[in-house]
Amino acid sequence: MPDGPDYTALTRGQLALVQRINAGESGLAVLNEVVRLAHAVLGARGAGFAEYAPAQGRFVAACGTYEMSLGRRVEHVDADVLTGEELIVRCRAGDRVVGALYVSAGSPGPEQHVVAGMLAATIGTVFQVRGSSVPVPVAAQEDRDLFVAVTSHELRTPVTVIKGYADTLANHWDSLGEQGRREAVRVVGARAGELARLVDRLLAATSDDGETQGSPPGPFDMVDALRGAAAELPEDLRRRLVLDEFPAELPKAFGDRESLATVLTELSTNADKYSPAETEVTVTAGADDTTVMFRVADRGIGIRPEHAELAFERYWQGEPDSAGRNPGAGLGLYLVRRTVERQHGWVSLRPRKGGGTVVEVRFPRA
Repeated sequence: MPDGPDYTALTRGQLALVQRINAGESGLAVLNEVVRLAHAVLGARGAGFAEYAPAQGRFVAACGTYEMSLGRRVEHVDADVLTGEELIVRCRAGDRVVGALYVSAGSPGPEQHVVAGMLAATIGTVFQVRGSSVPVPVAAQEDRDLFVAVTSHELRTPVTVIKGYADTLANHWDSLGEQGRREAVRVVGARAGELARLVDRLLAATSDDGETQGSPPGPFDMVDALRGAAAELPEDLRRRLVLDEFPAELPKAFGDRESLATVLTELSTNADKYSPAETEVTVTAGADDTTVMFRVADRGIGIRPEHAELAFERYWQGEPDSAGRNPGAGLGLYLVRRTVERQHGWVSLRPRKGGGTVVEVRFPRA
């Protein structure tokens, strides 16, 4: 860390932030600007902001060394923390602590603490202007009426197809011929599998114990597990995936290897729904000192930065595609996050440079 903060950059940055807030801007776009300003002004290795929910906090904005922590849960801090490696300053909106600003620094001192406090106050202003958390929770997500509507809508299509083909087999068995019967049975089997997966997702999404089913965690080879999970995907999804950019060697990850099939299925299905059929969906992997990760990236319609956390809310729906469609129950990313966090990992989502979306999943190193 430099001898002292860059006060010239701080003044300019604060003025620019005030102008943006006065112009009505809020949310993650402004929070990311505050985080980047903290990074630059304090000469830090990284900076991040964790928003506080009642039970825990979660990084929603980050840069530098904290970027890998996007989506990660953290515990609330009861007071500001000033150590030899990290500076944590609570952010207040009135009497409410809305989160904490994190700065990674070599040896932060009182002067850096004061400047970080000024930036934390700016974050508090963002929350006061918006009047609620970032992102805004989906108020109706617990509604029974919403669950019934979503469930009935999602179940109707596979049930209708299965019934239609079953009636066709029963009433036109002889006239269908061998090839027609085989095709009808194939469709019934595929739709029955889709129906079973959907029921599992709906049951998991409405359970209140915070747990999802899975095998006991242990060390596993991330690349081998991803290739195995991709092999289980439907053929149309499998054709779109590009899995030839894996590193030659990776450390072992720690978690439930079998859960990767569910996670990759949800992420690749999501990418398939929201990106043109002629574009590729790439799967890459890597590691750092503490985690092993993989990314799923598409060239679809992308996501607004302010929606990057909302996308993990139960039943939340993104923007429709160019045809006006908005498929799905809004459960896939919610279940992915729950599945990964059960294994002490975390998941984040962000826009992709050049268009599209990147989802990053991290597991602890074994």
